[in-house]
Amino acid sequence: MPPDRRTAESLIARFKSRAANVGVVGLGYVGLPLACRFAEAGFRTTGFDIDPDKVATLRKGKSYIATVPQENVAVALDRGFVATTDYSLSAAADALIICVPTPLTRSREPDMQFINGTMESLLPHLRAGQLLSLESTTYPGTTDELIRPQLEAKGLRLGEDFFLVFSPEREDPGNARYSTRTIPKICGGTTPACLEVGLALYGQAIDEVVPVSSTRVAEMSKLLENIHRAVNIGLVNEMKIIADRMGIDIHEVIRAAATKPFGFVPYYPGPGLGGHCIPIDPFYLTWKARAYGINTRFIELAGEINHAMPEWVVNKIARALNDRGKAINGSRILVLGIAYKKNVDDVRESPAAAIMELLREQGAVLSYSDPHVPRFPRMRQHQFDLGSVAPSPQILSKQDCVVLVTDHDQFDFENILAHSRLLVDTRGRYLADHANVVKA
Repeated sequence: MPPDRRTAESLIARFKSRAANVGVVGLGYVGLPLACRFAEAGFRTTGFDIDPDKVATLRKGKSYIATVPQENVAVALDRGFVATTDYSLSAAADALIICVPTPLTRSREPDMQFINGTMESLLPHLRAGQLLSLESTTYPGTTDELIRPQLEAKGLRLGEDFFLVFSPEREDPGNARYSTRTIPKICGGTTPACLEVGLALYGQAIDEVVPVSSTRVAEMSKLLENIHRAVNIGLVNEMKIIADRMGIDIHEVIRAAATKPFGFVPYYPGPGLGGHCIPIDPFYLTWKARAYGINTRFIELAGEINHAMPEWVVNKIARALNDRGKAINGSRILVLGIAYKKNVDDVRESPAAAIMELLREQGAVLSYSDPHVPRFPRMRQHQFDLGSVAPSPQILSKQDCVVLVTDHDQFDFENILAHSRLLVDTRGRYLADHANVVKA
């Protein structure tokens, strides 16, 4: 017999009329903008998070993420958005979207504790007539192998009275050109009915939704997007090292190559990879590939090159100081920008932290300046009891070395150039040759 269509059709109708209640689980860099978008689109939206401080901040109409304007939170609240730590309220949701972190363990294997913890919190409250969507980046098979069995063990019939999809997040914090609404959304369903319901949900809030044939395709597509970037950044970082040895400016090389109107896409070198996706996601695929007897040598080599960039930068700093009769030990070094990319406050996996750790180990007297990060946050691997200082002429002139790690637009680059005795540029911000600038 064909599956019962009544529940699917009822849920689709609720989504299209925007009478549904949408729950977003995990109110971080992905979940908060998504929750604001669904509220803006006219849905009753509930945001779930285990952090009571985040929930309290949102209830006051404030944002704790620099790239999510406070006005967006205020608008969401005006339209009925509720933030809570009470997961029992998930029973009232017609759709539940999971946006929790998927980090790596110390052995670089997938750490599923946040997905598992979320499912433990939701399972007692899940019911027939709901859609569950996973957005967290993960290895192909997670939705089918980890989440689906838990739902079926609860007696829910996927594709008939309960619906399961994977729709990978594509947030790009700090990118003014694209927003949650305008970035095309991929969606893969566990069954055709699941996909149909998922498309109906996202189609009300996202301008373009792209259907794929399965959750595994959707999971793999997200990994390919990020691995594509990781591999190409690894390539250009290796090219940077070669060009440096040859006395060639890699940024001039890239500008020249980018004039070709076909067959070339410019990628830019830097001090290493940062953020939650690109340094981590490739290892989700390499881990899963091993189960199929495949060694992902190309992907892992790119990871090794990118992972080694902070050490390469520190070696450049050491040589630059040495040329001026100084050692890292005892030198005053100011790090400009500790967020992983410019114009955001996200320090996850930031290469700046690794660079600072290496400099501290060699005895540097460290300080940092970042307009988006007023105090150095607690991190699993790096701890610094430091607050941001303004890069004033007085501060800059006292440093033995200034290291530009993240080129925030708020920095006055002419002022930095004018008042730094030694300036190590890891971002190619200073294209012309200057006596006090060392390119890294």
